[in-house]
Amino acid sequence: MVAIGDATWIGGAWMLVIRDPHAHENVYVKEVSTEATSDYQIARAELLRQGFVFTAFVGDGRVAVPWLFSDIPVQMCHFHQKEIVVRYTTLHPELPAGQELLALVQTLSSNTKTAFTAAFETWCAKWATFLKERTVNSKTGRRQFTHRRLRSARESLRIHLPFLFTFEMYPAFNIPNTTNSLDGSFKKVKAAIGIHSGLTHARKRKLVRTLLAKRE
Repeated sequence: MVAIGDATWIGGAWMLVIRDPHAHENVYVKEVSTEATSDYQIARAELLRQGFVFTAFVGDGRVAVPWLFSDIPVQMCHFHQKEIVVRYTTLHPELPAGQELLALVQTLSSNTKTAFTAAFETWCAKWATFLKERTVNSKTGRRQFTHRRLRSARESLRIHLPFLFTFEMYPAFNIPNTTNSLDGSFKKVKAAIGIHSGLTHARKRKLVRTLLAKRE
């Protein structure tokens, strides 16, 4: 199966879920202390023991790294990539460089790898000198990059670019370019928990596990 993996804080605990988006089913649900790469390794090993085989993996960046799933195609979620860039630029960037980068990342889901890569490289070249600007920190007296947030947004795209269009390279696998299928499952459970807000902490966590494991 193509696997979508993510963790979310729900019902007072972190829940790690692996989903088969084509079967519309969460095949692995486990409460974890935090979202660690080792938890994904444990999940995959357990699913393999049950007879599941991953043909590709879709993640949000924290786990969509080549060494964790080096033997299968990895797709970085477009929605999460946009969120990362917006975190640094905001939805209303003041600087022209930020405005252009935000506009570019908004085309991610409607673009091709070739066109997006070319546009991103053009942006990087255009603003290279600008992003190298340094100013003196008034508190430390040290020189630092002036536009650190924009540099962070750029680096995020650079790191994830090899994984943003994996779905394009393996059409036979029908790989989703987002984790939306799993995010939708999370939203349903969070809505149900909201209705039962009076439950004790222990009952709430049990309800979360039950609902996430329920076949849709």
